[in-house]
Amino acid sequence: MTQEELQFIVEEVSLSYFKRPFLHEARFNPRLRTTGGRYLLHTHDIEINPKQYEAFGKEELISIIKHELCHYHLHIQKRGYKHRDKDFKDLLSQVGGARYCKSLSNERISSKRRYTIECTSCSIKYIRKRKLNLSRYACGRCGGKLRMIKMDIDH
Repeated sequence: MTQEELQFIVEEVSLSYFKRPFLHEARFNPRLRTTGGRYLLHTHDIEINPKQYEAFGKEELISIIKHELCHYHLHIQKRGYKHRDKDFKDLLSQVGGARYCKSLSNERISSKRRYTIECTSCSIKYIRKRKLNLSRYACGRCGGKLRMIKMDIDH
């Protein structure tokens, strides 16, 4: 799907479900990882995660567009456009938009590295996602010195 097709779909959904025109830009943003889309407050543009469309198809895309258009139209009207606002929740249920997008489970969001750290005194092992400066920390059990014993990288 191209940017022009996305723009057309957003304008069409806006008119048919909200009875208001969408006058700004809609585009795909491949850098989005943990969200289906986002509404930009300063420019009033909407960005959509293309991976959601590729994984789940047009129905899920339209559901995400409805969600972002709720933010858009409520913000333009100076009403409660945030997720916690009653106006947002009511409008979202009226148009049948998704509260949350489906999870892209094949992509791991967390770090792929694992650090195994061992106490030199009591031999307890700690597994961490983030690297530590071992000279600044001590064992939580006995206060002994820590040393890195293994760094795994999952692929």
